[in-house]
Amino acid sequence: MSAPFAVGTAAVPDVRFGVCGQCLGPEGERPLAVPLGGGGVGVWSPHMCVSYGVERVGLAMIIVERGDVLGEEYRRRITEVYVRSFAEDFVAFSRDTGKLADAFEHMLLLERFYIALVDGEPAGLASLTEGDQTLFAPRWREIRRHLGLVRGLLGYVVIRKWFMGASGIARPGLAEIGFVATEPAYQGRGVATALLHHLLALPGYSEYVLEDIKDTNAPALGLYAKLGFTVYKRRSVRFARRVGFTELVSMKLVQDYSAQPAEGGLPGLV
Repeated sequence: MSAPFAVGTAAVPDVRFGVCGQCLGPEGERPLAVPLGGGGVGVWSPHMCVSYGVERVGLAMIIVERGDVLGEEYRRRITEVYVRSFAEDFVAFSRDTGKLADAFEHMLLLERFYIALVDGEPAGLASLTEGDQTLFAPRWREIRRHLGLVRGLLGYVVIRKWFMGASGIARPGLAEIGFVATEPAYQGRGVATALLHHLLALPGYSEYVLEDIKDTNAPALGLYAKLGFTVYKRRSVRFARRVGFTELVSMKLVQDYSAQPAEGGLPGLV
């Protein structure tokens, strides 16, 4: 196999689906979603690496769960994945990822994050929100306690201004995916792909947006494009070149529920 087995939770509880990296094909073609016994959703690929239920294929299994389902005992480890993945964005607050985790651990709203587990350990994450939902509930005193007065104030203001604002394009059926990240040790093993396949299989959404991706993040932009996302907005940011990028790119994907699939299939993506 070209990548480990990627597994996500289907729309029906207790039924999972999987797809290995080879299923995506050399050009990233999507596998065909098909219904499983018991009302679940599975994935079919030409070489049939996936069947009814969960199989273990490749070096490791990737399981995706919502943060609050994993529970508070995972909070610290989830936060560590978050701060290590976005460490370059937090250097103004601290270069110590342990200190950043201490400061930010309290504020993540776990129900908004989906976590990829490899052998039970958090290996990546992504967020999903709709409408005016936020991802964080920062407490000024807690952040100040770990980062100090000046850096703590800076961190608190930046989080509230840049990470908690509504997208401004809320409407029924629209979800915003954000903070897609993989731990460095697990990069190249299908973690981000598993997360995105999981989110795109959740019920209740027909349109997805990814906002403000740095134009220098070629791996992420390439993955999103392979999954069917297209660019719909670009915007310049003051002083962006000083921190290594030129503009922020936003992408969208619309699921086509008007198309009639073959018998037993599900609507595709456009």
